Amino acid sequence: MNNKFKLRKTNQFLWRNIAIVAGTFSFIICMLVLVNYIQINRIDPVNTELINSLVQRLEENPNDNQLREQIREMDLLVRKAYFTNQWQVKAGGYLLLLGVIVTAIALQMFYAGKQKLPEVTESEQENIVLFKEKARKWIGLGGFGLVAITLLIAFLTHKELGNQFTQAALVAQSTPEETSDNVEVIEPVKEVAKEESVEKEEPVVEKTAEVVKKEEPKNQETIVAEKKQEVAEKKEPEVKKEAPVKKVADNASYPTKEMMANFPAFRGAGGQGVSYQKNIPTDWDGASGKNVLWKVQVPIHAYNSPVIWGDKLFLSGANATQREVYCYDRNNGKLLWTAKVEGIAGSPAKSPEVTPDTGHAASTVTTDGKSIFAIFANGDIIALDFNGKQKWAKNLGVPDNHYGHSSSLLVYQDKLIVQYDHKKDAKVLALSTANGDELWSTKRKVRVSWSSPVIAQIGENTELILAADPCVASYDVNTGKELWKLDCITGEVGPSVTVGNGIVYALNEYASLVAIKPGANPEVLWEAYDYLSDVPSPVISGDNLIIVTSYGAVVCYDAKSGEISWEQEFGSGFYASPIVANGNVYLLDRDGVMHIFKADKEYQEIAAPALGEKSDMTPAFADGRVYIRGEKHLYCIGK
Repeated sequence: MNNKFKLRKTNQFLWRNIAIVAGTFSFIICMLVLVNYIQINRIDPVNTELINSLVQRLEENPNDNQLREQIREMDLLVRKAYFTNQWQVKAGGYLLLLGVIVTAIALQMFYAGKQKLPEVTESEQENIVLFKEKARKWIGLGGFGLVAITLLIAFLTHKELGNQFTQAALVAQSTPEETSDNVEVIEPVKEVAKEESVEKEEPVVEKTAEVVKKEEPKNQETIVAEKKQEVAEKKEPEVKKEAPVKKVADNASYPTKEMMANFPAFRGAGGQGVSYQKNIPTDWDGASGKNVLWKVQVPIHAYNSPVIWGDKLFLSGANATQREVYCYDRNNGKLLWTAKVEGIAGSPAKSPEVTPDTGHAASTVTTDGKSIFAIFANGDIIALDFNGKQKWAKNLGVPDNHYGHSSSLLVYQDKLIVQYDHKKDAKVLALSTANGDELWSTKRKVRVSWSSPVIAQIGENTELILAADPCVASYDVNTGKELWKLDCITGEVGPSVTVGNGIVYALNEYASLVAIKPGANPEVLWEAYDYLSDVPSPVISGDNLIIVTSYGAVVCYDAKSGEISWEQEFGSGFYASPIVANGNVYLLDRDGVMHIFKADKEYQEIAAPALGEKSDMTPAFADGRVYIRGEKHLYCIGK
């Protein structure tokens, strides 16, 4: 009996100590989260006044490179603070919940053991039971209170940082109001002969070379070196044995020659960032009107890019109360028609909240040469004929997206492809281009994304490839069946993938750049961490992989090995994606300057013509001309 009593005493002592440790741990975690919240409210990580003053100083001293670097470092600090805080608050909530559970269990076991001790009088027994009931009550209330406080703080912290991040974006984009005529024709336009405009040569898919071990990045040397070593040991023998990839036949289903002769979607045919046009101009000046054939003011501002089919150019615009699709004569800038998107069944009475740097019409429209398709932030999607008459329209459900929906549309044969990654129900679906009926829909276990789909010919397969945290995934474009998936990407994914030489390249800020060998068992061929993008998508030309960052760095990687060929810093950041056209890369910065350089192993600048207006939109190309949507105007650049 004495031994049993000692054992119970020992167990009781052990559970008491566990309760004390777990309770103390929970209290400390709660205080840390609370202090984190107070600190964020006292010290604004996105000090807009300071950023404004620095930007103002830079405008007064545009050659002050030290000040420019200071602004970039502050922007990087803001983004790091945003994602780091999200992780800290989320981890703190889980740790606190775990601590409360352990404390409750330990206290329960402690009082249970105490109740079983011998030689307890009836009155003491009643006191123990009463005390036990009170303890349970206060433990429950205390645990619930701690969890509730932490969750509330987590919500307020996340919301506050999101608001601050949005305000910083507003500051970066704010520009003085300007006035202009509705249409301004700079000079008469003559149509360029089409037989000179389209490249005759089809892109050739080359054989994949063996993986070459790349140089270690400047940070995380040990971790990255180990990863590279593992990749080299596991992948290199397999790549050496790989058979050459077959050249895509001239009659390949995607993209068709008709699509390649036009510019039917965001980043061109298939969303791959390539224009198959020749005689593209490299010299213009928006301020003086040099080589600006015409410009026209767009009725409603939006961040989507122009698409072109034949002599027609299409855009969309929207705000909280209006949604419109525009058709222009691309030869003279005349607005041919405006289609108002309204009265759609299921459309919400109130538009969802979106951030100003995304807006209500961030998704670029697409066309199959017969119809034009547009989607908006409230989930409305519409098909119009080339005369602006509605063919069909429906609402896909309001996307639960804290910035706003921005994934652009693609057409494959008779299917309209919609990437619909949002919080409530992430999926990719295909609608009939003829009547809008759902042909297939595939659920995706991913988080919210802002990237756009890409359709590419890989070997004999035409694949639909999407990127969103945590994976890059490929689907059969005809059935929606998942072909392969690889967990290799994290965060709030904005850039789309690019495909070249049978390899898929994906990246995101605070994640990594990965080169993926697709197939039933996809593999990472190489990985890099130095330069990553949060908005612009990458592009590939031959063996040159061009990576663009929003803060102004542009890097060329060897697409086969992952070695950096060159890196270049620019004075302004980038939101527009680069486009390869006629052997050059066309990259529009946020100030409206088009940086044109060779898509080659060495950086060679061709020109840097200025639009004279800020822009975050990706350009379109047709018949020896460049079409650019600025902050207020649509421009046609030609010779």
